[in-house]
Amino acid sequence: MTLVIGGAASGKSEFAERLVLSAGELPRYYIATMQPFDEECRARIRRHRQMRAEKRFETLECFTNLKSLTLPQRGVVLLECISNLTANELYSPDGAGEAAVKAICQGIEHLRAQCQELVIVSNEVFSGGSDYEGDTLHYLQVLAEVNRALARQADYVYEVVCGMPVCHKGGNTR
Repeated sequence: MTLVIGGAASGKSEFAERLVLSAGELPRYYIATMQPFDEECRARIRRHRQMRAEKRFETLECFTNLKSLTLPQRGVVLLECISNLTANELYSPDGAGEAAVKAICQGIEHLRAQCQELVIVSNEVFSGGSDYEGDTLHYLQVLAEVNRALARQADYVYEVVCGMPVCHKGGNTR
């Protein structure tokens, strides 16, 4: 399992995708967690789905409850992204609410048991130096807790900064 974190537009998604593509010709699954709330989101989803199809990814949508997802067959999985999944678990009527961290971690274990390799993308939090409060602070605290839990479980942890992956766990063998 590899965790890839980074800030907005850091290059984390591109790096994670390269990891999956370098894993070989196994089936490739992209687990999409972004809910299509409006036409802008739906257009972005269509564009990304088409780009992934050209790279032979099969897209599976899972907005909450990863533990309920069954892969069609064993393969390589790109889960993008934990940030959306955390928000969905916290705030969606179908989500786990205050049990979001537990639900996400159990879902990740469920996925790991089904795949050859799992690459997870998440956003880095709290380095912006801004003061947050209310729901935003709560969301960021939960996301940080999820990131820490996933980093403990991961074989590899990368932070992507300015398009450059920095390995924090697992060595630079990838």
